[in-house]
Amino acid sequence: MATKVLPPKQLQNLRFFITRSLNTSSSSSKASAAVSPLNLAEKPEPPIQEPPTIIQDHAKPSILDFNDDRKLFSNLPTTKLLHASSNLHLVSIGPLVDFGMWVMNSRIMETDNILRDVVLKTVRHTFFKHFCAGEDVVEARRCIERVNEAGLRVMLAFAVEYTSNNDACDQNLKGFLDSVQSAMSLPPSSVSSVVAKITAMCPLSLLERVSDVLRWQQRDPSFNLPWKQKSFPIFSDSSPLYHTLKKPEPLTPQEENDLQLGQERLWKLCEKCVQANIPLTVDAEHISVQPAIDYLTYLTAIKYNKNDNPIVYGTIQAYLKDAKERLLLATKAADKMGVPMGIKLVRGAYMSSERKIASSLGYESPIHNSIQETHASYNDCASFMLEKIANSSNAVILATHNVESGRLAATKAIDLGIEKRNQKLEFAQLYGMSDALSFGLRNAGFLVSKCTPYGPIEMVIPYLLRRAEENRGLLSASSIDRELTRKELKRRLKAAIF
Repeated sequence: MATKVLPPKQLQNLRFFITRSLNTSSSSSKASAAVSPLNLAEKPEPPIQEPPTIIQDHAKPSILDFNDDRKLFSNLPTTKLLHASSNLHLVSIGPLVDFGMWVMNSRIMETDNILRDVVLKTVRHTFFKHFCAGEDVVEARRCIERVNEAGLRVMLAFAVEYTSNNDACDQNLKGFLDSVQSAMSLPPSSVSSVVAKITAMCPLSLLERVSDVLRWQQRDPSFNLPWKQKSFPIFSDSSPLYHTLKKPEPLTPQEENDLQLGQERLWKLCEKCVQANIPLTVDAEHISVQPAIDYLTYLTAIKYNKNDNPIVYGTIQAYLKDAKERLLLATKAADKMGVPMGIKLVRGAYMSSERKIASSLGYESPIHNSIQETHASYNDCASFMLEKIANSSNAVILATHNVESGRLAATKAIDLGIEKRNQKLEFAQLYGMSDALSFGLRNAGFLVSKCTPYGPIEMVIPYLLRRAEENRGLLSASSIDRELTRKELKRRLKAAIF
């Protein structure tokens, strides 16, 4: 990279930024090694004892090498590093994030006014630009090409969620189909999968109703659901059922018809993915609707996952106490039916709201009690799925921002003899987050994707709020990236000067 020919103005800006922001790196470097969960929308709990920093840990033999900052960020221009470092620094400031979230959730955003326009313009040129690929498929395509040039693939996500009627669901389906069509026009393997949320293709209120009756049938197996088709298990004996405290009314004929429409939308999208030979990854969401999401996802997997080729991936949230049990039950049922299972493993994105709901109803939280337990759950599920890959036709996307989880999984994969370019194993991080981990895994030879959302800025605000929440604080998922990008920027500044 030609760092010695920076324009004087850019060099002056670079020097100002680094001298201003690097002052905080020494105080935060010890904290930066505390690893954070993917989509864990809450401040991580402080460790019991101070762990070694990522820099100190380099002395240990490791598959992942974070020592060579120049090699890690060799594909990123200085302007991109500056933009990333400044944005990650901003979202680490708790009070600023609190104020931003208050503004985005306030009545200011509900009506057209000058202040709203100013807020959206600010968000568009900062956090939206950092965490999203653009507002339409054309902008997303340009972003995909840049990510591919860095040696990474893309999980393409049309970032719409939470619809209330069938017309909106039909419109959203068109957006998902456009995503697949766009991916088909790119070089093979540029896009590793298309990501969708069921709440965008089936009305939220209906998913809540379906989840209610499924939960009640789990309580009372005699509760008849005539519309229900054969699926994998969606509950374990320890799964929380407190969202449904009294016997619900059966689905009405109209609700059954709407459920059929939602299923047909999902199947239509899957047909397009089969045509493109691009997997479909179905996101997990709130526990209140997750039973219905799992039910529809597993039905689709049974229909389309054929010939040792999982085209449909469900998602397991490892921060849930019943995650490992449900994973075991679902994969066991899939094996028995001869269906290859695709799983995306994440930590979880809705911690704060899930805990609040459980507490308000007088129940224990469904979330693990500590961050250490969540890490252990994730690593245990990842190890289980890697063993399945080594011995069957299953596949897994290990979506993590946790350096130690990435290191453990990479080591386990090699120990099991799983080839690094095996299409059944993919590591993933969110676009704009954990670039150091992405590049470290890439340099180690593994397939790595960035989950890359796009869509009109008003539509992706819920996504941006979750990213802002999980990146706050010195112990956030972005802490290691902040440290390493600053180090690389400092190196480039020195190279430019001397």
